[in-house]
Parts: sequence; structure tokens; C-alpha cells
Amino acid sequence: MVAEGALLWEPSAEDVANAKISRYFEWLGRAGASYQEVWQWSVDDPAAFWASIWDYFGVVGERGDGPVMTGTMPGVEWFAGARLNYAENALRRTEGTALVFRSEDGTRTTMSRAELREEVARVRAGLVRLGVGKGDRVAGYLPNIPQALVAFLATASLGAIWSAGSPDFGVPSIVDRFKQIEPKVLIAVEEYVYNGRTYDRSAAVQEIAAELPTLRATVVVGADSWAELRAEAAPLEFERVPFGHPLWILYSSGTTGLPKPIVHGHGGVVLEHLKSLSFHQDLGEGDVFLWYTTTGWMMWNYLIGALLVGATPVLYDGAATHPTTDALWRMAAEEGVTYFGTGAPYIIASMKAKVRTEGLGALRGVGSTGSPLPPEGFAWVAEVLPGVPLGSFSGGTDVCTGFVGAAPLLPIRAGVIPCRSLGARVESFDPAGAPVVGEVGELVLTQPMPSMPVMFWNDPGGSRYQDSYFAEYPGVWRHGDWIKINEDGSCVIYGRSDSTLNRGGVRMGTSEFYRVVERFEEIADSLVIDTGRLGQEGRLLLYISMTDDAELNDDLVRRLRTALREELSPRHVPNEIIQVPGIPRTLSGKKLEVPVRKILLGTPVDQAANPDAMSNPEVLQHFKP
Repeated sequence: MVAEGALLWEPSAEDVANAKISRYFEWLGRAGASYQEVWQWSVDDPAAFWASIWDYFGVVGERGDGPVMTGTMPGVEWFAGARLNYAENALRRTEGTALVFRSEDGTRTTMSRAELREEVARVRAGLVRLGVGKGDRVAGYLPNIPQALVAFLATASLGAIWSAGSPDFGVPSIVDRFKQIEPKVLIAVEEYVYNGRTYDRSAAVQEIAAELPTLRATVVVGADSWAELRAEAAPLEFERVPFGHPLWILYSSGTTGLPKPIVHGHGGVVLEHLKSLSFHQDLGEGDVFLWYTTTGWMMWNYLIGALLVGATPVLYDGAATHPTTDALWRMAAEEGVTYFGTGAPYIIASMKAKVRTEGLGALRGVGSTGSPLPPEGFAWVAEVLPGVPLGSFSGGTDVCTGFVGAAPLLPIRAGVIPCRSLGARVESFDPAGAPVVGEVGELVLTQPMPSMPVMFWNDPGGSRYQDSYFAEYPGVWRHGDWIKINEDGSCVIYGRSDSTLNRGGVRMGTSEFYRVVERFEEIADSLVIDTGRLGQEGRLLLYISMTDDAELNDDLVRRLRTALREELSPRHVPNEIIQVPGIPRTLSGKKLEVPVRKILLGTPVDQAANPDAMSNPEVLQHFKP
């Protein structure tokens, strides 16, 4: 075990001097100020802070003379009178390498910024020929390939609206998403490669297109239709749009019901990603940025934000662990990656596989997100990459960023997120709705951020948006996580607040439980469910999947129960430990705690979760009571 809060890395005077956030502090006239002091200003005077981000980065567009913000959540209007375009800001540079593409099958290509601009102009002209204009939707059924980025930028340049799904999504899942937004054009692939296999999606593309009556065209990358789309050279032009004009539509996990179509605006994404990538990931000109993701996860949208700050994104299409667990680390070494991000499960898998990294001399930072990373994961990175800080970030699709994370001015401590992000007034609320420090409470935002959704698609009156975040505390965004905020502004995320363990009045986030269980080398993954209801204590069930050669026996059960009793409490010893072939996860890697709890309480499997939103739906049947 590694103690939560153990110091693993501290910035040197040179690190602080070279950090991009330090230059911003100097520009503000706050050289030498602490991070916490500037954070406090950023949330006390959000209008001044976000105006400073526009000015500091020289956002391309017309700032206008309207107020920075008017109204209150959920009805805030940002930068009234401003006009800009995301693509114009992403493509403002003309020299250097725009992107690197790597595929699991060994393919490697690069594209210069000039080539990217030309390709975007060609595809933009092709979309215009198909009748796409401002406000129209273009849907992508695409893996993380250069054509996905080109198609998105071409769409955005027109003021049209992008929406993507990964080809590992099933047809019903994609239709549930795209049918809601009525796209005019579908851009797709007919096959993709994953974990050593090639998957034919040609029939899926035909089924999806048949379900979308608003389509004027289906364009297949690699086929004649893509060649026709990009056939004609054209000038690169940009339709400047209002700050809150829709840029893209992302979707909630959608484990039950139709996925929520979350709309973000051009201006909010530009400002948030400039701030976050520069000041929290410390990225800029000359950096190479790899975050393992598919187009179906918001981290793709964050990854391509590298273009906004002049960094080079590495687009990878394939499995993280093919042919071996260290595949991503090796790729990061080969590409001279300066910042490498991934999901917390990959770091844990690397730790359990005893991966030893080499050739990562260019690496200045590692990022983790998707689920809480236990202290042991922090310590492993510190051991194999001495001197490289690991930043754990938490936020979500809802805001397309992290609102708690790391900053290069702050130390890294095991299991602890160093700070609340600039401009993000994150607080912890007790059951009465009062802010608390040093105690676990509901994660809320009490001030707006410009990358909050401008709306949900097809949500007249905004009732679905209101109910999703503001029903519990009027005028306050409730995110649905447990968080503890420490006196120094650092924090710890304990998992989803709707999947809490409550044993004899002791409330605990599931991440603490997983930290103990998944430390055992024999255990590949785990899921803990408390079947208790209000006023009625239920059973505590621990499901585990084993590593290849391990088996659940009496000795392992005894050691598990002892560890949970000693490290958590006697109340947290499970009533039953059950081996299953796999733990159900969403396509973006999140454990399906709430749907499994519903199944255990009597909900039919087919009603508890949408199998097309899962990476392994076949395992759900093993959780029937």
C-alpha cells in the first residue's frame, strides 16, 4: 500500500520558471503569486478571468464590445457580440507538423500544417457541394484517423455541427445518437482494425444510413465517395459565428434510455482548451501530445485541441495493449511524445504487467482520467518515470475538459488531484447543500464555465438540461461525483455519488474499495455493489474477474476479507465474493455500477443497460440475482 498524500514529485525552480502558466501570471501582473491565489481570483471574477484568456492567447475573431457574461446558471450568455470559428483558431499556424498518425497495423503517416489546411479546404468544398451549410449536422462513424480530424475541421469551418461515433459502437447505439440530430451527411469507414483483427462494418454503415432519412449523402473513407468529396482544391475560408454557436454534439454514456446529446459552442471550447492545455498540461509550440482515445470519447475532442496551442497531436487507431501491454509506452517513446495521457485502467494494467518504460526522454508529463487512479498507480509512474509528474484529471463529457487536475507549479502526491482548474469553482457540498472542506461531499460547480453545454439537442425549454445538473441545487451544477477538497485546494475523487457504499452509516466511494481489491495480482478487475435502499441495509457483493492463470480459492477470499477489514472497516467486508468472466464497462471504460445494482434489485438485464454502449455486453448475464 502507498499512503494517500505521499509526496512523489515537486517542481524545481527551473520547472516553475519554464511553465507556461508562469508566463501568464507575469502577463497578468501577478508574477510570484501562488496558484491558489490566482485560482481564487479566477473564480471570484470569472468575467475578468475569461476575458484575459481571450486576450492572452490572441483568439482569432471579433471580441465585440458586449459583456463577457450575463445571467446565471443554467442560462449564462458568454461574450455577447463576439464572433469566431474554432477551425480558424486551430488552423492559424502554417508551418511545422500538424499531426502524426499511428495504426495498430504499423501504418505511420504525418501531415504538415500546410497539408492539413489544404485537405480541410478540399473537404470543406466537397461538403458545400453536398449542400452543407451553417447549422447543418455532419456525422462521423470513424476511428481515430486523420480523415476524422479533417472532416471535423471542414464541418466546423462552415459553421456546421459535427458529431462522431466510433465504429466499435453497435448500429442501434449509433442510430440512437445520430437519429436525434438529423444529419445531412454521414462520413464512415467500412472496416477498422483492433487487437489484431479486422472488423467489417460495411453492413453496419448501410444499416445506419437507412435509419437516417435526412441524409443527402454517405461518404466512405477509402472509397470513391471520399475521393470525390476532396477532389477539388479550394480556398480555405471560415464562417465566423457567435460565441455560443454549436460546434459539436457529444453524448452521455447512455447506459439506459436515449443518450443525452450535449452541445458545446465554438467560443467556450476554444477558451477552455487554450487554458487547460496550456496551463494544466503545459503544452505549446513544439510539443507532441498523445492521449489514448477513440472518437467516441470526449478525450478525442480534447486531444485535437493540441492544434489550438501549436502542439502536434498523435492520433492512434488500435488497441492499447496490442501486441503487448507496453504498446502505448513504446509508441510514446518512438514519437518523442512530451505529454502522454491515458485512462486510469491502462496505468493499473501496466503496473500489474510490470512494464518497464524506456526511451521516454522527451516526456515531461503523464495524464490519467476516466476513473479515480489509486495511490499505487501514482507511485508506479513515479518509480518507472522518475522526475515526470503524473497529473490525474477529472471532469467529463458534459464540459469537455477537466475541472480538477494538475498544474506544473504544484507538487504531485499519491492519490491526490493537486488543484481545481483555473476558472472552475468546484466545491464539496454536504447533504444540506453547504460547502465543506476536508470532508467528502457532492462535487458541485457554483460558478459557470464557458464550456458548459449551450443546450441539449432537441430540448425545447431546456428542461432535460436543467434536470440533468440543476435539479438538486437550484443554480448550482451537481456533477454526480463524491469529492473531498483539502485546505490547500487539492482534492480526492471517490467515484460516482449514485453508486455509494453505505454500510452501517459509514458512506464510502467505490474507488477506495477498488484500491484495496485490485492491488491483488490475481485480480484483473472488480465491481462492488451495495444493494441497500433508503432505510434498509442490503448485501455487499464483490464481483471479481481473475488474471489468466489465477483462480478464486479460499486463501484469496480470506486475504481479501482481511485486507478490506483492516484497511476500510469491518462493515466493508463483503457478504459474498463472486467470480465473473469480466466486469461490465462502457465503451469509454467506465464500470457499470448503477446498471448492475439495478439488475440485482430486479430490473431485467435488457432494461438496465444499453448493450451497444458497452465494450463487453455479454458479461451482464452473469450478474442476474
